[in-house]
Amino acid sequence: MNELKFKQRRKNLVSELREKGISDDTVLNAILGVPRHKFIDTALGERAYEDSALPIEMGQTISQPYTVARQTELLGIRSGEKVLEIGTGSGYQAAILCEMGADVYSVERHPELYERSRELLRALGYRARLKCGDGTLGWSAYAPYDAIVVTAGAPVVPHELTRQLKIGGTLVVPVGDSDKQAMLRITRIDENRYEEDSFSDFKFVPLIGKQGWDG
Repeated sequence: MNELKFKQRRKNLVSELREKGISDDTVLNAILGVPRHKFIDTALGERAYEDSALPIEMGQTISQPYTVARQTELLGIRSGEKVLEIGTGSGYQAAILCEMGADVYSVERHPELYERSRELLRALGYRARLKCGDGTLGWSAYAPYDAIVVTAGAPVVPHELTRQLKIGGTLVVPVGDSDKQAMLRITRIDENRYEEDSFSDFKFVPLIGKQGWDG
């Protein structure tokens, strides 16, 4: 399939996401700009622009585009802001954030996914900083962050992540059991106070780590 057909499918996907309630034009333009087919196995190329999660290596998934768009919309980021992503996975969410002009840091626990995504993002011209490690502990060396997004389902909100937010910063994290999670948006009010909003249920792969399911 040629790139023109992929671009048309991205346009169709953006229209579908808009119909489903995604209204942030910056987010939609990023989805229009990122070649999602590059982040999945070529055998799944025909499905690249379906609004569905797809399998990637190590038993993980590339999230449904609606989920990526919704999480990104909830972050409310602006160009130049520093964003931490927990769970690099395929690298697609990191690419969306880069496309929006964010200064992106991303942590992945699987060495194979870390290596693959690092090379792919670099090849596509996205300048994200990646680290292989326990994402539930964040990346304190570059904290504090304007926003943090977690792309796996947590049993509780990892307190280390809330500590790495700037005052006024936002954490978006799915929290629940293995069947479904509520999407939480947590805003840091001051040194000790946080405001929490909850949104409709989603389903993610589990967040593994000291402050996740293994903890």
